[in-house]
Amino acid sequence: MRGWWREITGLVLPVACGGCGRPRTGLCEECGAQLYGAAPRRVRPDPEPAGLPVVHAAAGYENAVRAVLLAHKERGVLGLAGALGKALAGAVRAGAGQPPDGRPLLLVPVPSARRVVAARGHDPARRIARAAAAELRRAGTPAGVVAVLRQRRPVADQSGLGARERQANLAGALAVVAGGERLLAAGRVVLVDDLLTTGASLAEAARAIGAAGGREIAGSQGCAAAVVAASPAAFEINRNWN
Repeated sequence: MRGWWREITGLVLPVACGGCGRPRTGLCEECGAQLYGAAPRRVRPDPEPAGLPVVHAAAGYENAVRAVLLAHKERGVLGLAGALGKALAGAVRAGAGQPPDGRPLLLVPVPSARRVVAARGHDPARRIARAAAAELRRAGTPAGVVAVLRQRRPVADQSGLGARERQANLAGALAVVAGGERLLAAGRVVLVDDLLTTGASLAEAARAIGAAGGREIAGSQGCAAAVVAASPAAFEINRNWN
């Protein structure tokens, strides 16, 4: 019911830019440029958690990008999913490229807890992943969303936790659903999320994928990962990484 109501209100309420509030546009040209106008780059958190795959991000988590992500995730401005999907698709292409064997890219969103999804009325990461897959297909890259990860035990709220605490909180928390390994074996796996902070969620997702089928699932190149945004510091860390 709540998800249906969010869809309807997106059609009838006055439209304002999700990044700067400019009226009569869902996302203005300037804010769109901040979100997906630059070339995606590799990002690394510091400290980098063990098992974190190579991650590419479309933009830094600041200014208009931060506002757009929060508007979509917390305020349910679902019309922004297309622009966020466009940004994520760019990061996916930067990290995974075009599969040489013609098999599809399989976008695997990092799951949120059911209680969080219920409170928000939608699943932001999955919605953005679907928009990204559609964007990739329009550009000629076979892609689909395979939402096979689930939380197998309760986890604490991540807000306020440091990097080490987040890693401990999430350790062993995710698993691939029964039969999911067969779906994942059909293409190149790319883990996706809206935001990279400490990297603990993506590292745990990669562990769960590996536990379900190892390199047979991930492919000879291993899992790739892509996010819409990461902290500006994560871009700088990668630039100066030895």
